[in-house]
Amino acid sequence: MGFAAAFVGAWLLLAQLDIPIAVVQAADAPVRLDRAKILNTNEAPLVLLYAATNLTGDELDQFTVMVFVFDREGRLKARQVAPGRRTLAAGSTKYSAMVLDVGTIEPTDILMAGVDQAQRVGTDQWWRADLRSLAEDAVKRKKP
Repeated sequence: MGFAAAFVGAWLLLAQLDIPIAVVQAADAPVRLDRAKILNTNEAPLVLLYAATNLTGDELDQFTVMVFVFDREGRLKARQVAPGRRTLAAGSTKYSAMVLDVGTIEPTDILMAGVDQAQRVGTDQWWRADLRSLAEDAVKRKKP
């Protein structure tokens, strides 16, 4: 089997596996995550693919993405923080990925992601949000 065929086969396998992830966002967030998708080859680790859109008129120097994993009872079992792409121009969207190195994720787990902080170019000040509380509230609303 050639490289191209193996590559296409791997992507078809990824497309068949659907692990849901919800996006949580503070009302005043300067960055929005869109098109969040978990990629999985039935092997660890999982990978989060997402689009990050700068909602402001200012260039952002950096931002961080946080992922939460809740068990089926709604208890937080893992969280991971990673830097997002650097230098996100005003109003622009860029794609990025994050390897989820949070241990075993069960089929009944609930995954949530969002931006918890961002910094404009030319300033030392950061915008911050309590994303954990927002995610915990969303899990409570989601549970039957």
